[in-house]
Amino acid sequence: MQLDVRYAVDSDLSFIDHLQKLNAEELSFYPKAVFEREIKTQRILLALVNGQHAGYLYHGAIALDQPIKIHQACIEYDLRGNWYGAGLCRILEETANISGAKSITLRCGSDIAANAFWRNMGFECVAITAGGIRRMRDINVWHKLIGEDLFGFDSLEPSTKKKDASIWAKRNKDKKQSSMLRGKALLDYRNQIIAEHDNA
Repeated sequence: MQLDVRYAVDSDLSFIDHLQKLNAEELSFYPKAVFEREIKTQRILLALVNGQHAGYLYHGAIALDQPIKIHQACIEYDLRGNWYGAGLCRILEETANISGAKSITLRCGSDIAANAFWRNMGFECVAITAGGIRRMRDINVWHKLIGEDLFGFDSLEPSTKKKDASIWAKRNKDKKQSSMLRGKALLDYRNQIIAEHDNA
């Protein structure tokens, strides 16, 4: 099968948004407006197999001496295992190398099969953080150096913690939570819900 990789255009938006929704349990959620914006800034690589949509990789800004963040990467379920995702990563790595970026980094839920893919692609797990309250899984932080680097980094065995929605399911229905919480706000919210559960 013929794999082609190019940057997404406006006519690819429906496919990208649809694939994100099909894989909601594995991916962070981004509103369609984010994809519309990022198509214009050429931050979404698209994989085409025999001319048909196969997957995409959404990355952050590429800057000299800075890590590139992969925000989302997804291949159609029935096409996985054929290294089409590797083709997307290879193009991003080539772009990073030309642009002088030092590394590529991403976050992946501990219960997601993609962790094995990232390891096979030469990424190393450099940190494990707590995920959101709804799934109660860990988040593995993966990192890959681009080109030569004398210092490197310490790697960890990635977490394989399974998701556990029991606390989320029992939470007080009056509590409101924004699905867009990130970073410290997300961890603070998680800790608050756990404390309420433990004191109930």
